[in-house]
Amino acid sequence: MSLPKEKILKIFKALSDEMRLNIFLYLLQGELCVCELTELLKMEQSRISHQLKILKEANLVNGKRRGKWIIYSVNPKIMDNILIQNIKAQLKLSQEEQQALSSIITLGFRKNCRIIQKH
Repeated sequence: MSLPKEKILKIFKALSDEMRLNIFLYLLQGELCVCELTELLKMEQSRISHQLKILKEANLVNGKRRGKWIIYSVNPKIMDNILIQNIKAQLKLSQEEQQALSSIITLGFRKNCRIIQKH
């Protein structure tokens, strides 16, 4: 899938920030809500929400309301792009990050989310 230069620039800008890149890498593993990302990244919800907004504006992620949560995932339309395929192939979560993600999934952290923001 070929993208116009302006869209590629938006993707590069969005992923040039380490926190946004980490969020994107986590979302490449599967869907997550903001409270799960705050736990994984040890950051405030408002900061995570701001970063997700930038990723959404670059069409890298989607947010979908499920009950009282907004669940974020990688935009499936972007997955055919060679740039995104290379990022997925070359950049991986560290073993520690993967273990933290597995713990969040196993614990069902979403069940314990208390603060819900509209995004």
